[in-house]
Amino acid sequence: MELSDLYSEKILDLAGNARQPGRLGAPDASARKVSRVCGSVIEVDVVVRDGVIAGYGHEISACALGQTSAAVVAREVVGTPVDEFLSVRQAMHDMLKAEGSPPTGKWSDLKYLEPVREYPARHVSTLLVFDAIAAALEKLESPQAVEASR
Repeated sequence: MELSDLYSEKILDLAGNARQPGRLGAPDASARKVSRVCGSVIEVDVVVRDGVIAGYGHEISACALGQTSAAVVAREVVGTPVDEFLSVRQAMHDMLKAEGSPPTGKWSDLKYLEPVREYPARHVSTLLVFDAIAAALEKLESPQAVEASR
């Protein structure tokens, strides 16, 4: 597969028509991730209530692959239980790095990113949004965050 074949019409459509949620004014946690390989950057904000992602915002500067991942996440993440999101993140890592199957259900548009498996240098930007949200969620589990919520 040629690198140019990686950017399918569906990927370009998802990236080009992505909702840009912007940043949240009062998030429970935020995180920033950068791909040193390509320079993609994402900053995410999350609000979590009763184990469910109740609010989400992001600001992104990324290639079409990173934008596609972020577009699907922005569309689907609110209302998702934290455990389900972390399972989707693991499925994406497995899909790209371990021949795993793409996520299903409301996350099924992520299947269009499966060809990225053949391009390890593109894995980081494709996974950036997942890793940033996971980092924000980890901050909520830290002892300091638990103490602040009391």
